[in-house]
Amino acid sequence: MENNPLETIKWSPFEKISFRFFFTYFALFVLLMNNGAYPFYGYIGQFLNNFLYKFIPWIGKTILGITYEIKTGPNGSGDTTYDYVLVFTMFLLAVISTIIWSVLDRKTANYKKLYYWLSVALRFYVGLMLINYGLVKVIKLQFPYPSYSRLNQTYGESSPMGLAWTFLGFSKGYNLFMGLAEVAAIFLLFKRTLTFGLIITLATAANVMAVNYFYDVPVKILSTHLVLMSIFLLAHNFKSLYQFFFLRKPVTLTDLERPKLKKGIRTTLLVLKIIIVLYALPYSLYANSQNGGESVLKGFYEVKEFKVNDSIYSASDTTKFKIMKWKNMLIESPQWMRIKKTDDKRSWYRINVDEKEHKLTLSGYRDTTEVYKFKYQEIDTANFVVKGTLKSDSIAIKFNRTIDYRKNYLLTNRGFNWINERPFNR
Repeated sequence: MENNPLETIKWSPFEKISFRFFFTYFALFVLLMNNGAYPFYGYIGQFLNNFLYKFIPWIGKTILGITYEIKTGPNGSGDTTYDYVLVFTMFLLAVISTIIWSVLDRKTANYKKLYYWLSVALRFYVGLMLINYGLVKVIKLQFPYPSYSRLNQTYGESSPMGLAWTFLGFSKGYNLFMGLAEVAAIFLLFKRTLTFGLIITLATAANVMAVNYFYDVPVKILSTHLVLMSIFLLAHNFKSLYQFFFLRKPVTLTDLERPKLKKGIRTTLLVLKIIIVLYALPYSLYANSQNGGESVLKGFYEVKEFKVNDSIYSASDTTKFKIMKWKNMLIESPQWMRIKKTDDKRSWYRINVDEKEHKLTLSGYRDTTEVYKFKYQEIDTANFVVKGTLKSDSIAIKFNRTIDYRKNYLLTNRGFNWINERPFNR
């Protein structure tokens, strides 16, 4: 009988121990921090999250001694205390698993089969994650154009993340460039183009990681792991790549050998791969485009006058009514709006616009009991009125509305210039 080459190659003890750790750790990361990479995985992940939302805070308080409340669930940040405790838990489980696995399994020559399937899982995880991020940039959703409030904000008032978002959001062309570089991760989904795709992906993911670290963007955990996974996937060709780039020797890149499968299984996997690829581009592009667009009430609104229960108040009034503290509001997204109050604090609200009935509903992002139900009236392009209620109080507000505000700023009207006789640096 002919020996299976996958079973005759012997790994060193270091290689086997290292693989046991990385297999467990990366498998846990993909399962527990999938971040929507795998199509429809969220339905499965929800069952795991229901358990983790109880278990991880317990780990944080009992083992790590964290005294404050560990909040769970998505909130726009991927670097919460919960996330770091989850990473710690996965690392701890990987170490324990490696020790137990090493004690119980001393005879296996290598883990070539597991190595192959882990690489497939990571290829699709990194590939689909970056494709999704890239498409959001291609259609310019992740980094919007600078808003009115951003244009009126000094550099000193902006956060590092806000400064990065302004820089990246300014240019549609640069968004397209970044997006295409990330969409190039589609090469990871095919064995023939894997190494080429990994070189591009590693550089792209490292740049994203650098921005997240040095501009304090709360996606440090995910971006770091995308870099680590890309390095792991390149590892088996490190020697060949070193010889090619640094010693200028001719080399032949190798693929991880796929375990022998029955024809029916190979066909099923091929069909599944085609479905995933078709999902990754057209469907993901469609799904992301549904979250974009501009609101029909787009504009910047400055409060001119408001009434509460037929009493007129000034904008500086400090009475008990929350509406008294409104200074202006900004509507750009169909889903969200921002209100700036007289103390310069900003609050975000979910919005629902009924164009036919001219109804506008606002609900607080953090305080769900704060709900405004308005009827709005567009008197002309510059004047806007809303009337409604907040709990038992009747409210009427008049605004000055500015729609096309970008034309008044150097940043947004300077444009592109082939010829510059001297640097135009302001």
